[in-house]
Amino acid sequence: MAKLTSMMNIGREMSKKLTSVGIDSAEELIYIGAKQAFFKLKEAYPNVCLVHLYTLEGAITNTEYNALSADKKKELKEFSDSLK
Repeated sequence: MAKLTSMMNIGREMSKKLTSVGIDSAEELIYIGAKQAFFKLKEAYPNVCLVHLYTLEGAITNTEYNALSADKKKELKEFSDSLK
């Protein structure tokens, strides 16, 4: 199992937060997906924001979070807004 910190965009702080909500490896994050992982984080850490969701998606797709397509960012923003 690969460490979360081995993924693009995932630093120590994000890794600790993910681990605290039961996501312990890169494989688990990929399996659960960015949206579900963000949902879990939002429940535990209400201050997580849209950039965290972009970071998760970028980690899963091995893309710098700021290089996600406009369509993907729009989709993720709509999801994030639906949780408010």
